[in-house]
Amino acid sequence: METIIKQKKILIIDDETDLLNLLSTVLTKEGFKEIYTAENGEDGLDLFQSVRPDLILLDIMLPDKEGYEVCKKIRETSMVPILFLSAKSEELDRILGFALGGDDYITKPFSPKEVAYRVKAQLRRTTINMKEEKHLSFGPFEINEEKIEVKKNNIVLDLKPKEFKLFVYMTKHLNQIISKERICDEVWGEDYIGFDNTIMVHIRRLREKIEDNPSQPKYIINIKGLGYKLVVKDE
Repeated sequence: METIIKQKKILIIDDETDLLNLLSTVLTKEGFKEIYTAENGEDGLDLFQSVRPDLILLDIMLPDKEGYEVCKKIRETSMVPILFLSAKSEELDRILGFALGGDDYITKPFSPKEVAYRVKAQLRRTTINMKEEKHLSFGPFEINEEKIEVKKNNIVLDLKPKEFKLFVYMTKHLNQIISKERICDEVWGEDYIGFDNTIMVHIRRLREKIEDNPSQPKYIINIKGLGYKLVVKDE
């Protein structure tokens, strides 16, 4: 598992250049190879969109916007682990950080080594959870990744390999908006350019197999201008 953890991508958003360099150095010594840094919120959000990190270290006091605001924006589309870095040590600040979707709250000044261990602990939990998700279920659906099988109301659906991968990916990101670019990158493993129609075709075919009425979908919802969302509906 340690090898898998060290392959994860880490994004650090902090306006202190010395701290960015220090954390990057410590994480590199711990074996992480893909470390990305940003010194303000906007650049951090841009990197989040392009890199799709597995974990984010996020300073609260940024020059252009608060880390809380950056966290809220990220939480609109992703549940990536977010560890707040902050000079604010009041209980109210910590509670706010967790309430907005933070997974940990580290108060400055801190030991960079401790941050590295917290990063690894968070990634270890995330990796274990992903391994446990070989059997997924929601609503009338049951997914067995080992058997490459999807059932709806205990009836096996005839999904093609790409349809299966797409459905599994959306199930693991239930109720999150997923852009076409993200589908291309994380499901197709391709750049988005030229794949727009391909994605729409696969979404349509998937709807034909999982929806009661594909022309009025209640599971795979189109979010205009943003992408798609797989939602839970009461049966």
